[in-house]
Amino acid sequence: MFEKIIEWLESRMGSCFYKRYFGIECPGCGMQRSFIELLKGNLIESFVLFPALLPTLFLIIYLILHLIFKFRNGANFLKNLFIINTSIVVLSYIYKLLTQ
Repeated sequence: MFEKIIEWLESRMGSCFYKRYFGIECPGCGMQRSFIELLKGNLIESFVLFPALLPTLFLIIYLILHLIFKFRNGANFLKNLFIINTSIVVLSYIYKLLTQ
């Protein structure tokens, strides 16, 4: 059953507008492939494709939990997580641009 979900996701992956029309990857390129690799259990390959995936997933899960349970310092923690996550996305994008 789980393999069918992965196959379904792989068959419906979207293409990047920026890569198609401008020839360069956008900051989010690799997120779909990274998520599928994570579902397959390939943690290292997932990290190589898009390093910010795990922090993004953690951010989303923590946000949902904060909305439900109203953690005392949750808003500050979310702000810091967002800054860290954005930094990872920007730094990995700069690295991709410099190494291509």
